[in-house]
Amino acid sequence: MKKVLKFYILYRLPIIIVLIGLGILSHYLKDEITAWLLYILAGISLMLYLMMGTMRIVQEAVTDGEVELAQKYLSQIKFPRLLFKPIRSAYYMIQSNLFMATDNLAGAESNIRKSMNTKSKIVGDMQGSNLMQLAFIQLKKGEMKEARLNLLAAVKAGIPDNESLAACYLQLSSIEIQRKQNKVGKEYFRKAKALKPKTDEIVKQIKEMDKYIARIPG
Repeated sequence: MKKVLKFYILYRLPIIIVLIGLGILSHYLKDEITAWLLYILAGISLMLYLMMGTMRIVQEAVTDGEVELAQKYLSQIKFPRLLFKPIRSAYYMIQSNLFMATDNLAGAESNIRKSMNTKSKIVGDMQGSNLMQLAFIQLKKGEMKEARLNLLAAVKAGIPDNESLAACYLQLSSIEIQRKQNKVGKEYFRKAKALKPKTDEIVKQIKEMDKYIARIPG
């Protein structure tokens, strides 16, 4: 069933053309009911093509760590502005992540800002994640002040999972220690540890920072 769905998503446009062709043929053969059923199916498929694109299989590829495959599926979305708003926001966020993976910081920032500007009550809980992503991009660009403000705004807006929140607190801890605000930095570090993250990279960062923080005053 999963393979059938993937095939349908990948080849939705050719399927629409085939459905319309079969509908015309049914009309020619005087089978009006079948013709209209085929037209309706073609219409629904066209709506799904425009409003959802290939995002379902894009997200699956991202989850599986198949970056090149995700990029291939994303490239099949020709009209991102027509995507349903929550899906459009996710589209721009994934684009930003993929640009980050190739160190294209300009592309990453441009897309995360597009995600942030996609106003929808349904995607309100993504605001924190968007702000955190923007902050990480700014950190890579050396924009420490802007990154700190956006990390604080991200925590306030709400970050949906503990792994991301722990990463956010770790960055805030590092920033505050660089600002010589050791007490504040240590507090953020305690918050990160308290979340007990399981991601290998974050666990590694906590272990390394634990040794460093023990040696600084405050």
